[in-house]
Amino acid sequence: MKRKSLVVVPLPDFETEIGRWIWCLEDVRRTIVEKISGISQQHLDAKQTGHSIGSLLYHIAFIEADWLYEDVLGCEWNPKILSFFPQEDRNQDGTLTQIEGQNLDEHLHRLQSVRDELLFHFRSMDMEDWRSSRNLTHYDVSPEWVIYHLIEHESHHRGQIFEMLSNLMGRT
Repeated sequence: MKRKSLVVVPLPDFETEIGRWIWCLEDVRRTIVEKISGISQQHLDAKQTGHSIGSLLYHIAFIEADWLYEDVLGCEWNPKILSFFPQEDRNQDGTLTQIEGQNLDEHLHRLQSVRDELLFHFRSMDMEDWRSSRNLTHYDVSPEWVIYHLIEHESHHRGQIFEMLSNLMGRT
């Protein structure tokens, strides 16, 4: 059995501390991608507890892009990234928009495209910018906090996805 190495290793091409946080963000994504690899369209679209795995994957990518453009960069969304989101993230009642019929490759491509955009912008960030608050209408937020929040957000939904998969696999 291969010995595991349970350490956080800063990603290259980032300031060291930023690279550690980005490694954590990437590790959460890695575990999701490994777990959903090869799941069926039926499992992606199956609505459980109000939403589907596909809806959660769409939501994860949408929220990551939103925090990047609206809060960290304070600019309009890259049109290419915006094109991945033809629907709003939530319905008028606050529930997640049900996403159906998009295959796993489409979900993974959207997730990776948003992540590539985030990595591109954070790769050039120095420690001063990393910790500098953006003064927005309703709150102040630093890129450091955004990455913390994205780790927390994606980890939460990872747990939901894993539970949903477990329920689905138990039924098949």
